[in-house]
Amino acid sequence: MKLIVYQVDSFTTTLFEGNPAGVVLNADGLSEWQMQQLAREMNKSETAFIINKGGDDYDIEVRFFTPTREVPICGHATIAAHFVYALEKGIDCGIIIQKTKAGVLPVEIVNDGAGKRVVMTQAKIEYGAIIAGRQRERLLRGLNIGSADIVDDLPIQIVSTGHSKVMIPVRGKRLLDSMAIDSGLLCELSNEIGCNGYYVFTFDSQEKNILISGRMFAPAIGVDEDPVTGNANGPLGAYLTHYGKIEKSKTGYTFEIKQGEAMKRKGYMKVHVFSNDQDAELVKISGNACIAFKTEIDIC
Repeated sequence: MKLIVYQVDSFTTTLFEGNPAGVVLNADGLSEWQMQQLAREMNKSETAFIINKGGDDYDIEVRFFTPTREVPICGHATIAAHFVYALEKGIDCGIIIQKTKAGVLPVEIVNDGAGKRVVMTQAKIEYGAIIAGRQRERLLRGLNIGSADIVDDLPIQIVSTGHSKVMIPVRGKRLLDSMAIDSGLLCELSNEIGCNGYYVFTFDSQEKNILISGRMFAPAIGVDEDPVTGNANGPLGAYLTHYGKIEKSKTGYTFEIKQGEAMKRKGYMKVHVFSNDQDAELVKISGNACIAFKTEIDIC
């Protein structure tokens, strides 16, 4: 079996920046074990496996694996997978319906002047537990920061748009960039709270027209730090809307984030939040991508 494999840098138009993901274009005959082994071999935070057989309500199925386990969905690997799929199929613009472990979701291909841009509709918004008391203390120790570093008027809270993350607002970019985590403590806490990702962010982006700078840590699934994270910034959009930090809009409120500077893999993502009068209803993220390489792997 000859597999067509790409490595794609998502949320950037500059090679070797943004968030790298593996994409297996023709994964139809692979077992789950083989997918996991290939993801480990690619050794990226996620590898996407495209299964080209569609169903009544979807065009393709996409499965996502970290080096250690399968996850329901992944933002940057979705961008990478559909960038590659659109390129291979000659799709300049249009909608592709993907089946994932987080549900059946549309992905739109548009052209924004910088090439193909992939717009990912995320799954149902869910507000989880607020991290308080001793769990909060352990989280702060795991991040090596103190209570005074946390923004006063926002909670530390689990939020999901398909794959949950803990939202952690901090006071400034200097603090954000200098953080060094204790992976062991964060892994222990992940097992306790049922959430494997910690998204630390600040409004102090130090860049014009960029609302947020962030970093995302997920050592419990083998990702000490992820460069640019769709499944962190999507929930962030809902969270900021819920707590009145961005305006509610039925037609969509868009803001831009940057992430990955501390890893020297800076990338940019747009977050689009659609709301009713009470709260966010739907979140989309979008970004560009570029191909690092394409190869073939023979599976005997």
